[in-house]
Amino acid sequence: QVQLVESGGGLVQAGDSLRLSCAASGHPFSNYAMGWFRQAPGKERECVAAISRSGGTTYYTESVKGRFIIFRDNTKNTVFLQMNSLKPEDTAVYYCAADRKYGTGSVDYSPGEYDYWGQGTQVTVSS
Repeated sequence: QVQLVESGGGLVQAGDSLRLSCAASGHPFSNYAMGWFRQAPGKERECVAAISRSGGTTYYTESVKGRFIIFRDNTKNTVFLQMNSLKPEDTAVYYCAADRKYGTGSVDYSPGEYDYWGQGTQVTVSS
């Protein structure tokens, strides 16, 4: 069992930066690949970024490549999402999720692959 708590969301202007954090507790954090997902009103939940257990493999959805960075600190049981050059279309509730993996270098982007979810944090980007 893993408990996840997101923080760092808020209201910002287009072009600003924001860093989201997700603190994990429970089973060893390093046993889980981690992902950031977002869901906007009327939209499907999508994977924004994901990172392998070791941190050596990452995935980004096309719309955020070059703007967002996912990274993790396994010594602090925390995964981060650095969001730069924010756009109004980035407005959504952002969720972190944990995916139990046996391999250290694999990641998935499907929500159904993830085992544990945080409660979400709201990110609003004004134009």
